[in-house]
Amino acid sequence: MIVPTLGGIIYLLFRDREGLSAQLLVELAVWVGIIALVELVPVPMWRGTHISMGFPLLMGVGFLYLPAAAGMAAFLAASDPREFKQEVSALRALFNRCQVALAVFASSAVFHAIATIGVSGTLVLVTAAMLAAVVDYLVNSGLVTVAASIHYKMPPSRVLRELRVGGRGEFVISYLGLAIFGLILAHFFHVEGVGFWAVPGYVLPLLLARQMFFRSRALEEAHKELQDREQVLRALSTRMAEERQDERAQIAAYLHDDLAQLLFRLSLQVDIARRHLAAGKIDQTEQALEDIKETKAKTSERIRALIRDLHRSPLGHAGLAEALHGFIVETARDSDVHFHTDIDEVPLPPPIALLVYHIAREGVMNALNHADAANVWLTVRQDGDTVELVLKDDGAGFDLEAPPPEGHYGLTMMRERALVGGGTFQLASAPGQGTQITVRIPTSWLQPETVGPEKRSSSPSDASRGSDAGQGSTQQSALA
Repeated sequence: MIVPTLGGIIYLLFRDREGLSAQLLVELAVWVGIIALVELVPVPMWRGTHISMGFPLLMGVGFLYLPAAAGMAAFLAASDPREFKQEVSALRALFNRCQVALAVFASSAVFHAIATIGVSGTLVLVTAAMLAAVVDYLVNSGLVTVAASIHYKMPPSRVLRELRVGGRGEFVISYLGLAIFGLILAHFFHVEGVGFWAVPGYVLPLLLARQMFFRSRALEEAHKELQDREQVLRALSTRMAEERQDERAQIAAYLHDDLAQLLFRLSLQVDIARRHLAAGKIDQTEQALEDIKETKAKTSERIRALIRDLHRSPLGHAGLAEALHGFIVETARDSDVHFHTDIDEVPLPPPIALLVYHIAREGVMNALNHADAANVWLTVRQDGDTVELVLKDDGAGFDLEAPPPEGHYGLTMMRERALVGGGTFQLASAPGQGTQITVRIPTSWLQPETVGPEKRSSSPSDASRGSDAGQGSTQQSALA
């Protein structure tokens, strides 16, 4: 795309070089400088894409000048702060600039085919500006969508949804409104004696619009986060109910298999002692009483063991290590994955033990269902006042910057469990390099300190917000 875009614009400028007067070149240079400054304060959006606040200015340039000149001005003005920080490659920076230049070129061509500033009537100008905005959006969003879809291996429809800000109707109205904003700017610029004096009156509202957009975007992200948390809480609630039912079944089996048998034996021994006493068999009666005493001691011992197990861990009779080993053995029986375990018997409060167990179980199931791994390593050890769980696989891995599949909340649930325990959740993965999950939870239950932003930043969704992996910066601007 880069070669034909630049080649075509340069060819058209060279062909019409006689119309490029010194005054026109100076005007275009000033426009490039103004737009470049505005472009240095973009609005970060999804996966590294950016909304350009210079969109109305670019549209104004497209309405004032011929397509080739407007496209070249857009190419030079489409500055990106990430270029100066070397956060994007030279090839990607050229792609970003070329897709902006191509969109401005196409919209300018549509506008000039219908209307001319200072000549056409108001209705014709407004109609031409709206059609130009539609063309600009189709070219700009189409190129960004295709590039992001290829890079993230996700459906184009989902990329488009992520690029749109706010409701569909609200977005369309805002986009067309900003195109009219650019038309008004071009009209006043064309008025004799006004010229560039019209620009400050339009740049300042753009900066205010940027702040409004940030607030709108923050509200939208907060709303989405609340929806995700609601889904996670529902899933957690369902699982907790299932876990409670399993524990009740285990307790019932313990009572039936152990205590019920001892109590039945005790009842038989009492009947035997009563018959011996009625028959005057003193020696047999004394032996029966000894048997009753022994059975009573065994019953008391089993009851104390049950109480001890319930207090020690809500995982049933087994502690955390034994429960994890049992789960791994049962899971490995039905899969081709080779498990490597290094699990210490760490004395933990029951809530912490349950959190660690379920995080490990969720991670193992994720590796089996999605990673296509041959080996899975599970390590649980105590490090001072912290229990550390490390789960690693040699599977396919995934791009941390790519959005998670819709409806999959495994990683989110593990992160939420870790944060509930006052701990941290760290995720490391890359395509073809497997995945490693590291969870650290303090052994003291729910430490009073709150979970700060530095801990929350370890989640996949937060890590992606600072990403520079976006495929180009989009001009879409909307005042929500």
